[in-house]
Parts: sequence; C-alpha cells; structure tokens
Amino acid sequence: MHPFLVKEERISWSKLTAENVIPDITKALERAQEEVNELIGQEPRTYEGCFVAFEDITDRLTLAWRKVGHLASVCDSEAFRQAMATMLPKVSVFIQSLYLNDGLWKCVDATYQAEQTRTGVTKRHMEEVREQFIQNGAQLEGERKTELAKISKELAEITKEYSNNVLDSTNGWELIITDESELVGLPESALQAAKQSAKSKGLDGWRFTLHVPSRLPVLKHSSNEALREAVWRAGGEIGRGEEHNNLPLVVKILSLRKRQAQLLGHSNFPDLILSQRMAKTGQNALSFVEDLHGKVKEAFADEVGKISSWVSEKTGKEGKLAPWSFDFYAEKLRKELYDFDSEELRPYFPIDSVLKGLFSIIHDLYGVRIEERSSRACAPDEECPEGVIEVWHESVRAYSLFDKDETEIGFFYTDWFPRESKRAGAWMNPLFSGQKKENGTFSLNVGLVAGNMTAPIGDKPALMTHREVETIFHEFGHLLHHLFGRVSVPALNGTDVAWDFVELPSQIMENWCWETEALHRFARHYETGAVLPDELVEKLKRAKNFHSAYGTMRQLSFGKLDLELHMQDVEWDEQSIDANLKEILDGYLPDLSHSGPSMVTRFGHLFSHPVGYAGGYYSYKWAEVLDADAFSRFANEGIFSREVGQSFRDTILSQGNSAPADELFVAFMGREPDANALLVRSGLL
Repeated sequence: MHPFLVKEERISWSKLTAENVIPDITKALERAQEEVNELIGQEPRTYEGCFVAFEDITDRLTLAWRKVGHLASVCDSEAFRQAMATMLPKVSVFIQSLYLNDGLWKCVDATYQAEQTRTGVTKRHMEEVREQFIQNGAQLEGERKTELAKISKELAEITKEYSNNVLDSTNGWELIITDESELVGLPESALQAAKQSAKSKGLDGWRFTLHVPSRLPVLKHSSNEALREAVWRAGGEIGRGEEHNNLPLVVKILSLRKRQAQLLGHSNFPDLILSQRMAKTGQNALSFVEDLHGKVKEAFADEVGKISSWVSEKTGKEGKLAPWSFDFYAEKLRKELYDFDSEELRPYFPIDSVLKGLFSIIHDLYGVRIEERSSRACAPDEECPEGVIEVWHESVRAYSLFDKDETEIGFFYTDWFPRESKRAGAWMNPLFSGQKKENGTFSLNVGLVAGNMTAPIGDKPALMTHREVETIFHEFGHLLHHLFGRVSVPALNGTDVAWDFVELPSQIMENWCWETEALHRFARHYETGAVLPDELVEKLKRAKNFHSAYGTMRQLSFGKLDLELHMQDVEWDEQSIDANLKEILDGYLPDLSHSGPSMVTRFGHLFSHPVGYAGGYYSYKWAEVLDADAFSRFANEGIFSREVGQSFRDTILSQGNSAPADELFVAFMGREPDANALLVRSGLL
C-alpha cells in the first residue's frame, strides 16, 4: 500500500506519514520511468499516444509529490524535512530528465509537426508542451544538457533550504513582556492574542512573535518605541545570522538562474520565464514597473512628506522618521484625517460571518452553492466515521461546491490560522484537476486555501481585520479559478495560466470587500449581530486611498528588486547585495533614518522555489491593472449581476490556459485593457 499514490477525492491525510514519503515517491518515480520507456518506444506518433500519455505520466507523479509539499507547508516536522531532503533531489532530477530525454523530445516534436491540422485546445496543448520542452533544454546537447540538469537539482535543494531557514528563524524569535505598562497603545485583540500565546508556552505575561498577526499590531499601534524597534529589527534578521543564513543561498540561486538562462539562449532569467507570459521579456516587465513608478512618484513623495510634517508638528521631532515608527505615525494620521481606527471594524468580521457572506456573493454571481462538510483530524490507526471528511489539523474545514443543477463540481479545504509547523503567508493550492468523463461531465476539482489570520482567543471567535478579509476573498478568487476549470486537458486547466494573469481572478474578488451592499451581507458584530454601521462603512471608504501611492510604490519596489536582481549583468555577493539594492530602490522607498537589511533573505516568493515568482513579481501590479479594469464592468452593470458573473466564469474562470490570456480578457471586456484603470481607482489619476 502506497498512500501518497492513491488518487482519492477525499484524501486520507492521517495515512500520509513521513515514513511513507521515501517508499511512495520512490515507487512513483519507478512507475513513471517505466511508463516513459514504454511511451518513447511506441509508433506511430499520435496526439493521444504522445501528449495525452505524457500528461498522464506527469500528473500521477505531480499529485503524489504535491501532497508531500503540502504537508511540509502545514505540518512541518523533522521527519518530514528529512524525507523531503532525501527525495527532493531525485524528483527534481527526474522531472528535468523528462525534458532532456531525446526520445520524449522526438515524440513531442514529431507529433507536433505531424498534427498541424489540430485546432482549439489540443493545438494549444501541443504548443505549450513543446515550448516547455524547449524552455527546459530539450534542444541542448552533450555537456550543456548535463549542466542544466545539475542546475535544476541544485536549485530545488537550495530553495528548500532557504524556505526552511525562513520558517525556523521566524519561529526562533519571541519577546516576552511581563510589565503591562510597556504595552500602551496595543489594541485589546493584540493583547489577548499575546496573552494566549504566552499561556500556550506555559509562560506569564504577553508573548510576541514574528508571525504577521503578532508583528503588525505592534508596528502600527504600540506607543512603546522600544518595542516597535525590537520587533522591526528582529523582522529584518529573518534568514540572517549564523544558524539560518540565507544570504549565501540567495547569491547562489541568482548565479544558478543566470547560468540556466544562458544555457537556454536567454540573456537573463526573466527573459527565460516570461517568454510564455503576457509581458514576454524582462525589459517589458521592468518598463511596466518604471512607467508606473513615474506616474505615482510625485504622489508618493507628497504622502511621505505629509507624514514627516505632521509628526514634526505634533511631536516637535525633526529629521527623518525611524522605519519602526513610519506605520505607527501613518496610522495616527489616518485616524486624525478620517476619524477611523481599523480596529473598530474587527468585531464586525468574525470569520464564520465573513465566509457566509463570501459564499452568498459567490452564489449570486455564479449560481453555485457551497456547503460545509462534517470533518475531523483522525489518527493514523483509526478509521474516520462514515460521512466524515478527514483533515490534517483540527482547525481545518472541508466544503463541497455545487453547481446550479446541484451537481457537485468541486471540493476544498480551508486552513486559516497560524501555527509553528506552518509556513507564513496565505495561498491556494490545487490538489488535482477534474478529468473529463466519457459522458462529457468532469470529476471533481479539489483544492485548498490556507492563511495565517488572527486566531480565535478564548471563547471569542476569530475576528478579522479588514485586510485579512481582503486576503480571504483574494485566495477564494484563486480557488474559484481552479474549481470552475472546465478545460479537457488538465495541464491547461484552472490556475495553470500565465503568472501575470493568474492574479486577476484573485484580485478582482477583493473589490467586494469595499462595496456597501456586500459588506452588509457579512460585516456583523460577533456579539449582537448588528450590521456594520453606515458611518463606519463610509469611514472605511474615505480612508481607502489613504497612502495609496505609498502602497503602490511598495509593490513596485518588490517588482523592481526582483527584476534588477535577475537582469543586471553582475556577480552578486553577500557583502554588497544590501548596499546595491538600496541604490537600486532609491526613489521607491521612503527616506527614513535607518534602511535596515534588504528583504532578500526572507522574500519567499522569489527564493523558496526554483521558479516561484522570480522574475515575475511585477505580476501583482500587472494583474491589478487588469482587475481594476475588469471590475468596472461589474460596477457598471451590477456588482451582484448574474449575467456579468456568468460571463466572467465562462470567459475567464473556466477557461484556464485554453487560449492566450490577452484573448480571454478581451472576450470578457470586449476590448483591450485600460492601463489607467488602476490609477483612477486608487485616486492617483
């Protein structure tokens, strides 16, 4: 029995133990190799016999390895780490070997040339797979092929080590405070969470960590400058120091990616990975970032200047603000300008109410129904009761998605709260895509959403910030993109699209978090059930674009950092990378009293995966332009319009990568994107 190899819509998570990883993945690799050998020996070449067969082989291996990666993200343990460390190089080498296999390349290329009369999805599939082979070195020969395979193996190992270092150094820091007078200014929710955190460790007082729900309230609200500074400095040290030092790993990753691109005929890594995305080249992506920078830099300078002037006026302090005080004073200024404290909203966002409202919005837009299923975390030596969905942790929930005709079309899990065995951030993962059956229907698309939101405190439910509500809506946008996928070729289904398009379905969902009609559906006081008062709604909206230029510039700085690191023709080194990045980002960051270390040692989007968002972090802003424009159709025709929702589902959400992204956008909007839509929405144009 090999539990990781079982394809089941309701996964038996308790059976997926660390001790099964090595034998199961070894078996999966052996089977895949046997199937590859059989495939390349077949004649004649047909689309079904080559492309479909190749997808079947990779899908089976991917499903098994995806389960391993998921559990490593949410249930980290030393046993899992060791098992992954053993198998990760073998999986990476095997995947790369597929694209460097002469027999497979001949199969793909010959079939592609022979099947030129194909149209639609199958033609798109052949084009995409053939290009993947080329991008992964299929046309290389001799030593160049060997070198590329070695690079792929190294990148898989180093990026996993980078990710482990981020998790360990985040978990390795804590600050215990026993004097309540040092906690002035912190909201009650933050105090209660810190008290509960200390209690969970058998400690007295208040415990603060570098996890976002603990760290951000300190930086935004604490009147204790020494506390803010301690948290800020500790955050800057994530992935640094002797024990968890990511600096040499970053330098090595950049060097390997550069050489990888050169071997494949590209001058830099972004040019390599963007050739199949909307931007096409690194220079196009950089021009996009720099063009937006030029449009918002005056507003950015004005916003930063106003904070400095306000602080000087209120406190008498002259000179540059400290970075650990910037968000603190910005929050103070926002309160004064708009009479708005974001903590006032928290009691109106209990997570169950937020989800109920989200599900009702999804129902109105797309005609589907979401139903929670009975679930529990079962022990490896027990059988879960019949009708109960097994989950990997007691806080995880399970749901089914039913279409208009009450057919179940999707299934998903939610895992919302932080724990030390779970990586930071929020994400959506597909577990597997439904297959088209002979009768034309699809088997279930299965996925999950995870985050690190504010956890329940005592008897109180989990009370979200408005930003956390946006994050929930965002990840559900990704999830719907996966669950609604109806492309007959799994490799083109769901979120397997160009990465500068993949954020459109997620970011467009955030818009409903700002609409009064939508807020009234789910923003209800956790004790009284009262709807969020219109006064608070108006305050929220008035404050929406406060520091919008700063927020825009912050995202652009991430994209600029990413592209410059990967495009500049230099050999990066540990000693100078921080100083060089400070120069590169001049004009993208506020001029503060301390610059601190760069974020390269904790930037998991770029360095926790062989590819990830590397060379493509600009995608967030790129897709935000698309989402601002696309939502204008909902705004004009009705934010709950079933007609518009169905159109979005039909032209975007269900189409996956069955056509180029720009064609899908035009199919929904009837025209090319309006580049100024985002600036208009942000109040910057």
